[in-house]
Amino acid sequence: MKKHKICIVTGTRAEYGLLYWLMKSIEDDPKMELQIIATGMHLSHEFGLTYKEIEKDGFRIDKKVEMLLSADTPSAITKSTGLEMIGLADALAELHPDLMIVLGDRYELLAAAFAALVARIPIAHISGGEKTKGAYDESIRHAITKMAWWHFVAAEEYEKRVIQLGEDLQQVFNVGGLGVDAIKKAKLLSKDELTEKTEIQFGEKNLLITYHPVTLEHKSSQKQFQALLDVLDELKDIQLIFTMPNSDSDGRIIKDMIDEFVSSHSDRSIAFTSMGHLNYLSTMQFVDGVVGNSSSGLAEAPTFKIGTINIGDRQKGRLKAKSVIDCESITQSIKGAIGTLYSEDFQKILPSVVNPYGDGDATEKIMTVLKNGPIPKEPKKEFYDL
Repeated sequence: MKKHKICIVTGTRAEYGLLYWLMKSIEDDPKMELQIIATGMHLSHEFGLTYKEIEKDGFRIDKKVEMLLSADTPSAITKSTGLEMIGLADALAELHPDLMIVLGDRYELLAAAFAALVARIPIAHISGGEKTKGAYDESIRHAITKMAWWHFVAAEEYEKRVIQLGEDLQQVFNVGGLGVDAIKKAKLLSKDELTEKTEIQFGEKNLLITYHPVTLEHKSSQKQFQALLDVLDELKDIQLIFTMPNSDSDGRIIKDMIDEFVSSHSDRSIAFTSMGHLNYLSTMQFVDGVVGNSSSGLAEAPTFKIGTINIGDRQKGRLKAKSVIDCESITQSIKGAIGTLYSEDFQKILPSVVNPYGDGDATEKIMTVLKNGPIPKEPKKEFYDL
């Protein structure tokens, strides 16, 4: 019997970590053939050549599509997206997948979705319907929704929003977040194993710092991130673990600032170009909180019953657990948020925190849809009017 060829496009370390268990499930299914296209940061020396992590995990990458230019300006990112589209046109023509799966809202995935749409390949989109006011990712996310056939969303609110965008409710599935799956299914490292593998030196207090540019604000990254660093500079009794930003506009500004900070605070800080998803999640279980503006602080940290300090507007609009503390991108507000994180009253609520992104069975729910389909030969769809 002919296997369904399911093609997953991945462009970043974080997105691959979320997709890992779904990829394993597709690979193990006797009626499916997994295809992998790696692009974006996976193929960049600057971001750690993380395609090697995919191969180390035992997957075969069918196509590597180069796209990144050596710059982080809006012009360079636009040109990179165009280069990826050219490469994907050739890759899809050769692979002939029956279905493409993309997760999230980055520009790499916008190029992938457009290439699949023109090639008449149905698209399954994971994590649609979410809101992120401070990033152009929001517009990209909704654009992919309009190109996709199936929609696997993380919460009821997001399900309603995808339907509001004109998508047939029969093709929208509330499955929960794959980030929770990654935590529940992974065998996380012990503190000793993690220290040996990464050289992280944990103290009595520890914070994980993940901060990305606010892409819809003009030249704000340096000023806003400096406000965070000014506060962290004063925290003499806290170990700081930095992860580097993605390849977004002005990302190199943040990277250079992290390098400089860690160089001058080497006794209590460490930075990683790419931790790998297992190391990242394993680290998260041993810190007091996640600080920055990454979606992982909202979608994954609550499962560990730790706090999140969510800075600025980048994630504004996303569902948040009671463990998330919102603050402005200014020194006084960030300092107040860290004070709240370590306060006795806040610490008391953490054991009862519920993650709004589900219980960790998103992979199984997605696989049920993929198995029962049917995958359309021609992905024609009508605008679903409310």
